[in-house]
Amino acid sequence: MGYKEVYQEWLSNPYFDEDTKKELRALEGNDKEIEDRFYRELEFGTAGLRGVIGAGTNRMNYYTVRKATQGLANYIKKQGGQEKGVAIAYDCRNFSPEFADEAAVCLAANGIRAYVFESLRPTPELSFAVRHLGCIAGINITASHNPPEYNGYKVYWEDGAQITPPHDKGIMAEVQAVTDFDAVQIISKEEAVEKGLYRQIGQDVDDPYIEALKSRILHQDSIDKMKDKVSIVYSPLHGTGNIPARRILKELGFENVYVVPEQEKPDGNFPTVSYPNPEAAEAFELGLALAKEKDAELVLATDPDADRLGVYVKDSKTGEYHTLTGNMSGCLLADYEIGQIASLKGLPEDGALVKTIVTSNMADAIAKYYGVRLIEVLTGFKYIGQQILGFEQSGKGTYLFGFEESYGCLIGTHARDKDAIVAVMALAECAAYYKEKDMTLWDAMLSLYDRYGYYKDDIQSITLKGKEGLDKIQTILETLRKNPPKTLGGYKVLSYRDYMADTVTDAASGVVKPTGLPQSNVLYYDLEDNAWLCVRPSGTEPKVKFYYGVKGKDLADADALSEAFGKEVLELINSML
Repeated sequence: MGYKEVYQEWLSNPYFDEDTKKELRALEGNDKEIEDRFYRELEFGTAGLRGVIGAGTNRMNYYTVRKATQGLANYIKKQGGQEKGVAIAYDCRNFSPEFADEAAVCLAANGIRAYVFESLRPTPELSFAVRHLGCIAGINITASHNPPEYNGYKVYWEDGAQITPPHDKGIMAEVQAVTDFDAVQIISKEEAVEKGLYRQIGQDVDDPYIEALKSRILHQDSIDKMKDKVSIVYSPLHGTGNIPARRILKELGFENVYVVPEQEKPDGNFPTVSYPNPEAAEAFELGLALAKEKDAELVLATDPDADRLGVYVKDSKTGEYHTLTGNMSGCLLADYEIGQIASLKGLPEDGALVKTIVTSNMADAIAKYYGVRLIEVLTGFKYIGQQILGFEQSGKGTYLFGFEESYGCLIGTHARDKDAIVAVMALAECAAYYKEKDMTLWDAMLSLYDRYGYYKDDIQSITLKGKEGLDKIQTILETLRKNPPKTLGGYKVLSYRDYMADTVTDAASGVVKPTGLPQSNVLYYDLEDNAWLCVRPSGTEPKVKFYYGVKGKDLADADALSEAFGKEVLELINSML
């Protein structure tokens, strides 16, 4: 059926509720909007679902959530895992509790117990809960840092990581096989509870999760000495981080923690920001104002599902607050964690630092300095989780630290997803440790540049919405594939990687070797002078992203090189549109 026929089907079929039909009737005459809502089904990808909330096959709603859950239930039963149950968490977004319950009752109708958190919880705690409760899978209702009109549905497997091969393809196939909404099984919540297939969880998971985080503290002695001297401003950006972040800091002993009052309470409309992304400067406007009032040296903000952490640190010499990008805070924590483990316990011979392909090359320098293995994986924290699972299964490899440029890291193996709560804890510990040495975190960052080199990494993106936008994104990738550039931004291309074709091509000799990583629609260019560029479509937003890095002689030189490189890359891409 074409999109118009599907639209009419939703209007006439008694399966769809009256509120849905009312919303759709209001679109009559708006052919472009109808097409966008019905030209395809909301794609269930390797990260699950994510889309704009609303009626239609290409939207997040009760019906798309039920259909995805029926596919997941079918896969779980084929894997023989229905007795283990599924953990379900949700964030502060509009319809998150309702979507969580829809998923739970669909599972219950399929004879699969759902363990549902009593109220909103951060993503990393869901990852922890899957393993803590011995579940076969997990579902998290969240759209992370997307704008308010979005929501999403992430699926985790029993290792606590988001689904990876072969389970991702298996689950996707089962979801796609549910072609008729009438094939979706569902019972009432009351019936699910009565049958013992809907169980509420809360403190019974919260407490062991917090204890797991506290076990990763390396210098409680520094915290004890500096607990009343370190001043921290924190914002949950209307999301899930408020209670666990404040709890962990309080239990460790930090006395001067100030929460941004305007952003403290959960609110899916995110009234103080245009979108709740801790990578964006606007997310910190209120926090920085409070930091200046309280003379705080550390300003932190977690995104709505509390897996990403944004950071500002004070320069005590100038009074200026500097932002730490995800690469910067990740490298700061990587150096601290690995360096302190080396000093306190000694590093294991098989220790590893794991990063994604779009993460700073400073990570490579850190791994080399400490003599640990550097492992590079595809974009997506699930691939870092997959490495941890591999270490456990093989008995070879010790996970020391893992991070990605998009403001996410994991300390410890209690979870298999990035964890902003443990990052809040670790950065506060870092601040206490360095303050004891009369250093700020900005001083510590500058010392990293002095030791490893002046790396500067950045990202640009172009948003291309709708069906036409998707076509343009594919045109950009195909143009670059067919005509590999010899230079980029004034840098000579040394080699280029096509992760879709699984090839790494030496630009000078033409010699081709495999990437060694799973297939993905990503292009990567190794350039001279430690520069690089990576092009990939976003897996969660209608964007094509351009990640790049340079290395300068000092901070000013690195900034100038990065700015010039970014401008030239955007000009190149815009010429393809």
